Formats: sequence, C-alpha cells, structure tokens
Amino acid sequence: MGQPPLAEKEKTKRWVDGGLLGGRSALEFGPEVHGGTLIEQVGGSLRSFDPMGRLCCFVTSYSQEEFWIDPNRSISKAYERTDQAILSHGSDLGRGGSTAVTAILLNGQKLWVANVGDSRAVLSRGGQAIQMSTDHEPNTERGSIEHRGGFVSNMPGDVPRVNGQLAVSRAFGDKSLKSHLRSDPDMQETIIDNNIDTLILASDGLWKVLTNQEAVDIARKIKDPLKAAKQLTAEALKRDSKDDISCVVVRFRG
Repeated sequence: MGQPPLAEKEKTKRWVDGGLLGGRSALEFGPEVHGGTLIEQVGGSLRSFDPMGRLCCFVTSYSQEEFWIDPNRSISKAYERTDQAILSHGSDLGRGGSTAVTAILLNGQKLWVANVGDSRAVLSRGGQAIQMSTDHEPNTERGSIEHRGGFVSNMPGDVPRVNGQLAVSRAFGDKSLKSHLRSDPDMQETIIDNNIDTLILASDGLWKVLTNQEAVDIARKIKDPLKAAKQLTAEALKRDSKDDISCVVVRFRG
C-alpha cells in the first residue's frame, strides 16, 4: 500500500495575500509568498517566481518515496536546487535575491517548516504564538560569514549587514555575495493536534512591525483566512512598514 499524499487540503483553509508583489494576486501562484520571490510547493516540487509573477525557474522535484524516507534531506535538496536555478537565471532576475519559508503538511498531521533568511512561520497553539522558523541574521551567523571570507558591518543604518550590504545571512540568489552566504534551510517539525488552529507565513515586512503574538491575535479573531491575511497586511501598512509585505494564513480548525 502506497504512502498517503504529501498534503491534505480538504479540511485546511488557506489564503495568500499578495501584499506588495507587483500588484498581482499571489493566489494565482499558490500557497506560499515571501519577500520579492514566491516559492510554491506543488506536488513535491518548488517553483520560483520573480517579483512580477513571472515563472523564472523550475526545480527538479523529489519523489514522494524519497520525501517519506528522509524529509530533511529532501527539503534541503529542494532548497539547494532552487538556489542554483535562481542563480542560473541571474540575467533575467538581476543581482538581487530572496528569503523563503515553506510549510508542508504530511498526511494532515505532521507539519514541516523550512526557511532561509527572515521570512517567518508562526503557529497558534491555543492562542499562544510559537515561532517555527529561524531568523538568519548576520550578527547571529557572523562566524559562518567570516569563515567564508565575508564580514559583518553595522553600516549603513546601524543594521548588521553582510559586507555592508545584505541584512540576512542566508538567502537564495544574491550572486555578488553568494560566496559569503548560505542557502541551506533550518527546519522544524510538529504534530498538528487539536490545540493548533492557525499558521501564519509572512515576509519580514510584516514581522518588522508586528510581534508574533500580535499577528496571532489578529489572525485568530478572523475566521476567514482571506480576511485574516488581508487584515495582517493592512495592519503592517498602518504601522508604516517600509518593506515588502507578503502573507499566508492557514486555518486548521475554527
């Protein structure tokens, strides 16, 4: 008997609010949006889009069998291939890069979250915010950056940056800084039990102005995930967020 599907969608509601992604609805592309690049998990593969919503690359998918045997390795390989594909399309995408956060629900029970950079995943467990991702900041990964020949500077703007340029220590793309950056994800897993009701995936434009708990409190008050995602984006703009704002709200129950 084969393994069950990677994602159970029947009882899970989600909404993607495209925020400031080129004026187009991210719902056209799929469940996960972050920074200037959208990463979509579709049937065991990752597809990448540039900020205008154009498909820029397609990463070779892993098999379901491979994923069930070793999810960590499969996700790491998918991230590595995505980074390589984005770098190979540098002439089309320019010199920039992207952070990423992905969430994969296995058999409707086990949630795997992976990320690079400062796009973040936050769960609500009984109303308490639980961060499921790691913010990759230059100060916390200074050793890795320096080992790769780079440096961390707090100029400009008194913000720690790789070589005085990039405010994250891991990212896809960013070809000019790639030798000093990592693109391997940190991963966490958890069981979706009856206490978990909501998952928020969002870019740093949201998290720079909202705490994890504030975001959870807002999302939980709104049953419709569409309206919840839009409200989170609107609240970030109200608080004068200056960065790209992209948001996914997933409701497991309620």
